Amino acid sequence: MDFINQVEPWIGEEEKKAMKEYLDSGAWLTEFKKTREFEQMIADYVGSKYASVVNNGTVSLFTAVMALDIKNGDEVIVPDYTMIASANAVFLAGAKPILVDINPKNLCLDLEKTEKAITPKTKAIMLVTINGRYPEMEKFVELAKKHNLFLIEDAAQSLGSEYKGKKLGTFGIVGSFSFSPHKIITTGQGGALVTDDEELYKKILKMKDFGRPQGGVDYHEIMGCNFKFTDLQAVIGIEQIKKIDWRVKRKKEIYKLYNDLLKDIKEIEFIETNLENTAPWFIDILLDKEKKEKLISFLKEKGIGTRPFYPAIHTQPPYSWVKGNFENAEDISERGLWLPSSLSLKDEDIKYICDKIKEFFKG
Repeated sequence: MDFINQVEPWIGEEEKKAMKEYLDSGAWLTEFKKTREFEQMIADYVGSKYASVVNNGTVSLFTAVMALDIKNGDEVIVPDYTMIASANAVFLAGAKPILVDINPKNLCLDLEKTEKAITPKTKAIMLVTINGRYPEMEKFVELAKKHNLFLIEDAAQSLGSEYKGKKLGTFGIVGSFSFSPHKIITTGQGGALVTDDEELYKKILKMKDFGRPQGGVDYHEIMGCNFKFTDLQAVIGIEQIKKIDWRVKRKKEIYKLYNDLLKDIKEIEFIETNLENTAPWFIDILLDKEKKEKLISFLKEKGIGTRPFYPAIHTQPPYSWVKGNFENAEDISERGLWLPSSLSLKDEDIKYICDKIKEFFKG
């Protein structure tokens, strides 16, 4: 059996055919009609009025922060357990990320700790819906309104997941998605911002194109950069999102199969997941830290790739200045492991992986 990577992108025949047709059409490659088509498909899928795609998910968060006029001296609350891009986007915008511990039941921001962290300098809450899971979203909406704060949703891992019939990424003033190779749909790299706020949308369009009100006219109304997408990526994205319903369904099937096969191993803990609403990006488990390290090595010897959870952000050198109590983030980071999660996995692959995990624990 070939080595089973923890995750790899899945590009089908439809993408290859569409790319050939596009290249044969005399395409200019840069952001144009195909990008507009892809953006409309994203907006339609999540139920937002507007969508704008940029060159990656980190840039989409950075653009959101900048477009909301969050700047030097301002604070944005960010979970201590998340991909470091969430905090970096705030820092790069000149503001200060205020790290807050998570709720271990869903790995998202703890509501009470979030409210306690609000100060007169706080301008926004960045709510990261980790692996398609969510807190009580309406309570975070209410909290933001109560304190006159922006709610920014980092839904990089949550395309296809929802809360009470409403897609994640659409609860705040702006939501951000990622299309990196291991996401539920991919364009290689890429990100998207969705919003119902027309003025914010128009500002995002200017910011991603050097601050220009329209392309090809070198008059710059605001400060901006070149964060534009490409039609080359959009061609792939269009074909990927056409299949998103199946991709969401398959992600849920994969998670359920893992859960069913491993549920009797007392050393493994699955985080409670409502598969009616959540399309898990990765298959995640929790176990003893020492056992985790040994399992990683054992599975690698058997041709199976895994990946440890993100470290808590405050433990990373760029954020060593952060002080506080982050016991949940630290615990989750130390015990969490991602198992192989590719959409291309067959049921027999998953059974093989689980058999090897059972073999490890029996040993």
